[in-house]
Amino acid sequence: MSRFPPCFQPQSKCIALNRLLPCFTMNPILQTPQKSTCQSLSNATVAAHYQPYSSFSSSSGRSSTNVDSSFRWKPMCLYYSQGKCSKMDDPSHVDKFNHDCSRDFPVNAADFHRKQPQDFDFFLVLDLEGKVEILEFPVLIIDAKAMAVVDLFHRFVRPSAMSEQRTSEYIERKYGKFGVDGVWHATALPFKEVLEQFETWLTQRCLWKGKHGTCLNRAAFVTCGNWDLKTIVPHQCKVSEVKLPAYFMEWINLKDVYQNFYNPKQEARGMRAMMDQLRIPILGSHHLGIDDTKNIARVLLRMLADGAVIPITARRSPASPDNVNFLYKNRIR
Repeated sequence: MSRFPPCFQPQSKCIALNRLLPCFTMNPILQTPQKSTCQSLSNATVAAHYQPYSSFSSSSGRSSTNVDSSFRWKPMCLYYSQGKCSKMDDPSHVDKFNHDCSRDFPVNAADFHRKQPQDFDFFLVLDLEGKVEILEFPVLIIDAKAMAVVDLFHRFVRPSAMSEQRTSEYIERKYGKFGVDGVWHATALPFKEVLEQFETWLTQRCLWKGKHGTCLNRAAFVTCGNWDLKTIVPHQCKVSEVKLPAYFMEWINLKDVYQNFYNPKQEARGMRAMMDQLRIPILGSHHLGIDDTKNIARVLLRMLADGAVIPITARRSPASPDNVNFLYKNRIR
């Protein structure tokens, strides 16, 4: 039977995430961006053809929740998301691009009525891009209790084994259609450096105990499928000659939780299918990692609001990390 429902920073080394939320002044969507102190970049244009795609089609006839008719979607500034925006004092730039990772996630009091206790305080929604090597590494932190986005990590990743010519051709095909290939070339870093920055980011937010830690602290990764953490991350670690971090030993495949919670008549085999079934509009550009991560986060937030409990669905064997134990019998294959 189908279960579809009706309808900052404290002055210390470690940023307490339970104190991040007040920086949104009770209403994340109204936050005024702070002026960036980042160094200036070149005059590369940002997202000239970066257009949103949205879809409201659904056979259920039920409209999406949390849609404000006055809300105007704006693409994220992909320099700002990487801490490198130099145009925060330019009104036209600020008007055109989003500089607040919480802006697309308005909080609705009605969403808390069916919310259930969770095993984790924070969900780290991740959706990597790149088939041969990782090209984009975006992560959103979701506060499980407040059901709000509290932080963002985003980096473009420069391949280490591909030639410059092949990389340029690949990036033009991958990101040129979104108009953000220039941003990629201006900001991309080697995977090893991205991983070091990510671990610093995790440590500062008390989600990982640094080199002495193993699994995440009160948090879990959420992906749309197993590929990101089962396949491409271990592959990239081997290519970049870095050890697979211990915090990548377990994760939540949201598709498996979705399938078992809603039990839809037709399997939702991907992000777009889940969003269509739930009548959540797709915002941004599909296969631009930061936009897909935000859309997956919107599915997760809807599931939390509908009363789903979000547990670990896959775990590596400590003795043999290549072996993954999938914890749901009924799962999307």
